[in-house]
Amino acid sequence: MGNLLYIVAVILIIGWVIGFFAFQVGWFIHLLLVIAVIAIVVKLIQGK
Repeated sequence: MGNLLYIVAVILIIGWVIGFFAFQVGWFIHLLLVIAVIAIVVKLIQGK
């Protein structure tokens, strides 16, 4: 489960970078980044 969370976070960050530079979609791209950061923080708080 922990590895899956990191994979999802990395995919979201990559999607944010691609979307930010390629499409300029606006708020949706920043939402992806926020979700990825939250996923990483949750993993860091839960895991040892």
